[in-house]
Amino acid sequence: MELPNRKSTRLKHYDYSKAGAYFITICTQNRLNLLSTIVGEGSPLPCLTDSGKIVDDLIHKIQTNYPEMSVDYYVIMPNHIHLLIRISRHINSTEHSEKLYAAMGWFKYMATKAINQIANTPGCKIFQRSFHDHIVRNEQDYYAIAQYIINNPTSWYLDCFYN
Repeated sequence: MELPNRKSTRLKHYDYSKAGAYFITICTQNRLNLLSTIVGEGSPLPCLTDSGKIVDDLIHKIQTNYPEMSVDYYVIMPNHIHLLIRISRHINSTEHSEKLYAAMGWFKYMATKAINQIANTPGCKIFQRSFHDHIVRNEQDYYAIAQYIINNPTSWYLDCFYN
């Protein structure tokens, strides 16, 4: 049986050796509302579940495990996570993109393992395969994405991930 080819998510002709910022979105499997609930009126905020607290702790550990990366902004929504990650040093293009993918792989693996352990659901898939990434093009793009992340809970009921 021949498997279909997956389209590359990498931007053609982009120099991945440059230090830069990336907007990452990770969704839960089947968009299950597992990580938080959105509470409050006017300026609602995510109230983290036990699974969301695990995710929050691991977000803070990304920079410990990948010192060239920092998570500048993030939000843990009920069924997805947005991260604005900055890679601070110039490394070769293969290593650069591999570091981003390695960091997200490590994050998803550790979160899945810990969530399944507390829920006693060994082998349960917590996140969808892969993740969406957007290369931040300039300072204006960076600040627009930061504002989107900050304001995401206030527009939850209008969000494309709302279910």
